[in-house]
Amino acid sequence: MVRNGFCENKEWFWWVDKLPKAVQQVANYCILDALVDHTMRTNVLRTVFCWFLLLPFGVVVAQELPPVQNFTPLDYKGGNQNWGMDQTPEKLMYVANNLGLLEFNGAAWTLYPSPNETIVRSVRVIEDKIFTGCYREFGYWQPGVEGVLSYTSLSAQLKEPLLEDEEFWNIVGIGDNIIFQSLSRIYIYNQSGGSFNIIESDETIVKMFEVDDRIYFQRINQGVFVIEDGRTRLLLADGIFQTDELVNIFASGDGITLLTRNNGFFQYRQGEVEPLEDVNSLLAGYTVYSALQLEEGSFALGTISNGMIFLNQNMEWEYQINQNNGLTNNTVLAIFEDQDNNLWLGLDYGVSYINQFSPFKEFEDQVGVIGSVYAAAIHDGNLYLGTNQGLFFKPMEGVDAFMMIPGTKGQVWSLKVLRGELFGGHHNGTLIIRGNRAIPVGGPQGTWDIKALEGTDYLLQGNYDGLYVLEPAADGLVIRNKLSGFQNSSRHFEMGEGKVFVNHEYKGVFTLAVDDAFTQVEQVSIDTLLKGTNSSLAKYKGEVLYACKNGVYTYQDEQSAFVRNSTLSTIYTEADYVSGKMALVNDDSKFWMFSREEIVLVTSSITAEPSLKRVPISLNVRKDVIEYETIIDMGRNGDYILGTSSGYIVLDVSEIEVADFQVNLSKISKGINQYHSATQNLIDKSVAGDFTHQENNFRIHFYTPEYYKFFTPTYQYQLSGFYDVWSDWTTESSVFFENLPPGDYTFNVRSQIGGKLSENIATYSFSIAPPWYFSTLMIAVYVVLFIAISFGIHSLYRKYYRNQQQKLILANQRELELTKIQSEKELIRVKNEQLQKEFKDKSKELAASTLNLVKKNELLREIKEQLIHAENQKNLAPVVSIIDENLNEQGNWEMFKEAFDNADTEFFKKLNELHPNLSPNDLKLCAYLRLNLSSKEIAPLLNISPRSVEIKRYRLRKKLNLTNDDNLTNYIINI
Repeated sequence: MVRNGFCENKEWFWWVDKLPKAVQQVANYCILDALVDHTMRTNVLRTVFCWFLLLPFGVVVAQELPPVQNFTPLDYKGGNQNWGMDQTPEKLMYVANNLGLLEFNGAAWTLYPSPNETIVRSVRVIEDKIFTGCYREFGYWQPGVEGVLSYTSLSAQLKEPLLEDEEFWNIVGIGDNIIFQSLSRIYIYNQSGGSFNIIESDETIVKMFEVDDRIYFQRINQGVFVIEDGRTRLLLADGIFQTDELVNIFASGDGITLLTRNNGFFQYRQGEVEPLEDVNSLLAGYTVYSALQLEEGSFALGTISNGMIFLNQNMEWEYQINQNNGLTNNTVLAIFEDQDNNLWLGLDYGVSYINQFSPFKEFEDQVGVIGSVYAAAIHDGNLYLGTNQGLFFKPMEGVDAFMMIPGTKGQVWSLKVLRGELFGGHHNGTLIIRGNRAIPVGGPQGTWDIKALEGTDYLLQGNYDGLYVLEPAADGLVIRNKLSGFQNSSRHFEMGEGKVFVNHEYKGVFTLAVDDAFTQVEQVSIDTLLKGTNSSLAKYKGEVLYACKNGVYTYQDEQSAFVRNSTLSTIYTEADYVSGKMALVNDDSKFWMFSREEIVLVTSSITAEPSLKRVPISLNVRKDVIEYETIIDMGRNGDYILGTSSGYIVLDVSEIEVADFQVNLSKISKGINQYHSATQNLIDKSVAGDFTHQENNFRIHFYTPEYYKFFTPTYQYQLSGFYDVWSDWTTESSVFFENLPPGDYTFNVRSQIGGKLSENIATYSFSIAPPWYFSTLMIAVYVVLFIAISFGIHSLYRKYYRNQQQKLILANQRELELTKIQSEKELIRVKNEQLQKEFKDKSKELAASTLNLVKKNELLREIKEQLIHAENQKNLAPVVSIIDENLNEQGNWEMFKEAFDNADTEFFKKLNELHPNLSPNDLKLCAYLRLNLSSKEIAPLLNISPRSVEIKRYRLRKKLNLTNDDNLTNYIINI
């Protein structure tokens, strides 16, 4: 079989000899044809046919490559083809695209259509200007204070017209001169004088090159020329340089090195041209379109149909990146190395950059033969990958292909090196792997994991239906027994002192007490509090660890329980949790854990607390197989292999470091809603802003111009004057503020890459004025009005309070008067009571006196009667006369009336008013009745009989108009 020299030397196709004989001939034809054929269509079709031929045999060419980040036209919203690239000192990238000039700041793409809406063929950044060339137009762009580029045409300043269909394919700057190259002319523009020097050509100018401040160019059919003092001089007229297009010219000691499209490299020194045969043999069959010598001296070659080829400083083959292992397209139109030595590729479909010196390397199985990596191991100089497709291996050194080991098709759950043997846990059972052979152990289906039983020759394996003990046999291992008494799936298990712990995501953690012979489970207990999706068990430095969403727990023998480990639980939060998988490295000396934003290496330290080394590689970048994460130590200076869903990543932990970087403001738009374009209502971000109250909506764009595939910049911002708390970290590179109230604000933003903060905080200060009705003048008016209104209100309140006070005074006066009246009434009442009492007392006295008078009169009458009947009348006559005087009724009445009037002054007056027809005798009778005297008691007072008194009473009732039911005495008393 004929394979070109580089294939034999690099051993890329050693695996062809391992294929069945019937396949080898077809494979050889495909490889040879793909290398030799010059047409893209045949190359692609036959290469694809070759891959389809080899896929059934599980063969995948393997080489770890630098990370490649791809952008499609959908990402940058431009045309398919990209013809050139350059970078500003601020690290902004500019790309010559079919639809215009593309700008990329690490966070967002912006497309600037060319002035005449034609394809931009070339771009060059010189100081603060971005020069571009397109169809019949060239000039430069400059950023404005608003963050948007503005264009100035230079071709419009020409005194003579451009040629028909002239396009400008290259731009070079030397000193004060800018040189534009089309296929027919070279225009030398002097920036200071604004003048042009035009070099005409009667043949097509294929390309122009700048080497050590000298300009070279190639004319087809003529050779290579150099421009000296504004004139052209033929340098090389060899036939190869007349017919084959030059791709680039490189400085080389005291000469130059020239690269042609189809015939490789040539060395020109002291007038002699010599082909570089060794490297040219490597490039035979490749059509090179673009090339660049990198800063450290190696070469990057872009081909028409085979992607990128990398040669070292000695022009030896390093590696190739193409559509099969990283790029979106195999045609590389332009190459550029940025300030951080990232390599940018302008493709026929899209833009890509390669992190050349990244601590990460990728093996990407874009064909899908290997699949998702569940487990990995290095044993006897081979790298083994256990995937959802089967078990693959390749030698660790070189770029040999991965081969599937026969008999291993299906899921490989685990790979373990135990006691010098490599074991595999497979869907079909346990495997012993020796070189490129897999020996089935036999026994039950579905082996999750295998561990050594300490102090014995036995192994313990977890299966779909429980735990099994393996013992050594003549040529490997055999199943000794199953642990009876436990039937649960045992994917995650660990051993402690006389115990076996088995984790079940949905049930909890089982603790199994096992007999000494490891034949049966004597007791089963379960901790149902410890359960959760993607939880796991591991043994680290003799301690059993359990990890779930709530944190990491350590089993404490004293408490016979899992206790939360405060240090390890800081590795992730509940929001950051994706898996509790603990991937042990080098037995149990260290282990890795996985969260949404990073992976963490746990190692011992000089203190009792473990050391945590955080590697900020996020889940969406590392493409973990969640719940089946695997990472192994490669055994060389901190290199690890991390399994992914389509291959693996090699990471050098010792080299993971992010250089200092800054965050910048890109554009600020005012007075817009969140759905408007970012270029509407842009403002000058270099000075503080003053805005009306209607301009209170803002969209602020920011960026960090750093280009890492595995480290995505995140941003955190605050708006001082509105809220002083920093926001959560986010990958969004803009923020929208809506309906901000009037006030003074300062917007602050900072960024973070790989756990490292930006050197600076980008700020923008602005003020929002209040509306006119809250202006200073109006506030003064409001103050005057307020004072006037306050004074008026104060006056009204004073008047109101005066009135209220007057009302209170009047009310108090009325209350005092009422109190006085009440007092007077009370005094009157008291006086009346006293008078009543005096009246009653006098009435009693009068009644008593009247009774005494009655008795006296009765006594005097009795005495008079006796004296009248006495014998000596003559001597008794004076006595009788005295008795008659004392029995004088009229005198007695007058005396009684006077006493009665003193006791009851108003009685006779009221009685006469009520009954004016009463006679004096009637009044006498009424007076005696008011004293409540009986008829018998009244009769002596009136010198009449009791019967006559009754008659008088009867007559009195008539005069008083009393009925038979009315009591005369009560009526008289109540007057």
